[in-house]
Amino acid sequence: MDLTPELLERAYRLACFPMPDELGRIRWIQPDPRGVLPLDAFHASHSLRRTLAKQRFDITYDQNFLGVMQGCAARPQTWITDDFYKGYCALQRLGKAHSVEVWREGILVGGTYGVHLGGAFFAESKFHLETDASKVALAHLVARLKQRGFALLEVQFRTEHLAQFGVIEIPHAKYVPLLESAL
Repeated sequence: MDLTPELLERAYRLACFPMPDELGRIRWIQPDPRGVLPLDAFHASHSLRRTLAKQRFDITYDQNFLGVMQGCAARPQTWITDDFYKGYCALQRLGKAHSVEVWREGILVGGTYGVHLGGAFFAESKFHLETDASKVALAHLVARLKQRGFALLEVQFRTEHLAQFGVIEIPHAKYVPLLESAL
């Protein structure tokens, strides 16, 4: 299945996102409950605040979208197939997908990427090659979204890892009006 920009945008607007099953077939996921990070509730641990204060990383936006996707896919099991690369890179060229890159001495060591529609950002994945690099990317993403007046940061699912940042679960019935308002 071709993940065209039009198909991806329509899916996100309908509260869905693609994910391949174990056979590689694209499935449209609509989790209930949904993981959301309220921007005003972002929590940075003491160690993350210390890392941010040291400014040991350089941060850029949309300078290496493909590199961030490749970093996110560089794990034993990944859902990021060629169809995902094509679809999300096409969205990025249209200005509807963005990345935060974390660099150390000119080397990409972490980042995150996702889809941007209206006042909503749908975080897809993040990665790190150095301690705290993906957390730094998330902190910079949250700050940028707040600065630009975004209303929604969706993260698909609440995990224990994401819970440390303030991610909560909300039922689908509450997510949809929040999404519609943000769009």
